[in-house]
Amino acid sequence: MSGTPTAARYSPRHWPTWLLLGMLWCITRLPYAWQLTIGRAIGRVALRLGRRRRRIAATNLELCFPELGEQQRRQLLAGHFDSLGIALVEFALAWWGRERMLEPLATIHGLEHLQAALQEGKGVILLSAHFTTLEIGGRLLARHVPFHVLYREHKHPVIEHVMSRARTRLYEKAIPRDDMNGLLGSLKQGRAVWYAPDQDHGPGNSAFVPFFGIPAATLTTTSRIAAISGARVIPFFQRRLPGSRGYELELLPPLENFPGGQQPAQYLWAHRRFKTRPEGEAPVYD
Repeated sequence: MSGTPTAARYSPRHWPTWLLLGMLWCITRLPYAWQLTIGRAIGRVALRLGRRRRRIAATNLELCFPELGEQQRRQLLAGHFDSLGIALVEFALAWWGRERMLEPLATIHGLEHLQAALQEGKGVILLSAHFTTLEIGGRLLARHVPFHVLYREHKHPVIEHVMSRARTRLYEKAIPRDDMNGLLGSLKQGRAVWYAPDQDHGPGNSAFVPFFGIPAATLTTTSRIAAISGARVIPFFQRRLPGSRGYELELLPPLENFPGGQQPAQYLWAHRRFKTRPEGEAPVYD
């Protein structure tokens, strides 16, 4: 909560959070391969202790990959939690990573599509999704092309303070998720705005669209925003490469098909993607 008084952010009850953030900052000073190893270890601890998120992710994987055997889904679940742990370290790397470490980590395909669209002066919606690589992917792209980001305010005042400062420093502008006027204003100024409408925000402004063959409440605002602003819509995806090879960023031509070949373990399966159900359907989560 960005409005939290400074003294309250530094009260003793928040010292453990500051300590955790300090430890994450220290991890960003280690070699990149070590950071990945630490992230995987964090993910494996979370897999064992995070019962609720483990149950949600397991339910999502069972719904979306019914063709897989139980052992295969368990492996995918473990891989997802590895990815979640790495993502925590990547948040720190995105906020505090040094340029000389970040420079060799990104391979970018299709940057010319974004540059050409921006030259039209009508703004660009960078249409993405909630992969665990979203934060580091944004930092790596921002090294080449400045853009604005939509964000959701974190409930913890210390994390919100640190996150807000980092995003304000790294991106041209950080726009609260519910500030549609701010989003439209950025697009009408000819800016690119990162936008990920793939999470379940309830029935309002949503339609049930198949997600892995399952009806999922999906925001319908993307087309309306594009129509009002005249902005181009460019799909933007990131994936973590095997080993310590870094990341592949992919920008597609405007309004073309979404890319294949994504890494399923890197999607945010621990989110309750199917919490809103069509009328008459039973809940999928306990």
